[in-house]
Amino acid sequence: MSRGGALRALAAYEGRWLMSLGWWVARRRIGVAPGDRAMPYAGAQAALVYGLTFVCVVETVGLHVMLGGVPVAREVILVLDVYTVLMMLGFQAAAVTRPHVLGDGELRLREGARRELRIPLERIASVRYDLRFGKEGGTGVVALAVGGQTSVTVELAEPVETATLLGRRETVRTVRFHADDARGAVAAVRAEVAAAVAMAEVAALGERPGAPGTADAPEEAPKTTTTPA
Repeated sequence: MSRGGALRALAAYEGRWLMSLGWWVARRRIGVAPGDRAMPYAGAQAALVYGLTFVCVVETVGLHVMLGGVPVAREVILVLDVYTVLMMLGFQAAAVTRPHVLGDGELRLREGARRELRIPLERIASVRYDLRFGKEGGTGVVALAVGGQTSVTVELAEPVETATLLGRRETVRTVRFHADDARGAVAAVRAEVAAAVAMAEVAALGERPGAPGTADAPEEAPKTTTTPA
């Protein structure tokens, strides 16, 4: 990606987390339609984010007092510190307002305002509870860690493509992500995948030549009745 493209991508990211603050205050979620299942993941990082935010606020107040005799430096530091506090809160707000979503024939996995990965249900080969710490990766593996952990592993029958924040394309065969209710998320995904497979099999059966209810199906011979002479 060119330098201009990278700057545009970063500006778009800034806009997304700033917008998330408003959605967070309004207690609304982004991209969750009626009937979809939202799978939150922000709980694992909440304590860390709020703790760092508190430290930033204390630092802001302390520096504002210490730099009372240097008004220019004090104003510059104040702007930077306020922006840092907003960025920390926006990081959490993006995770809260953009949960993972299961619905409309796909599993949509998110990493706050940074990344979104869409996986059609028919491409999911298996899903399991798999608690791991650290952001392990590798060829064909994407780990969407939260609070340094992932708890669900999805293996794909067919790869999907995703893009990083700066636009680098990746081919993915295994996805690891975190959900606050990881076991519930696994059960929900398995149920949706099973339902999608069943619907695909019914559709394939209906389109098969000679299947009942299709144009190629043989007509049944008319039933006749005979009366005893």
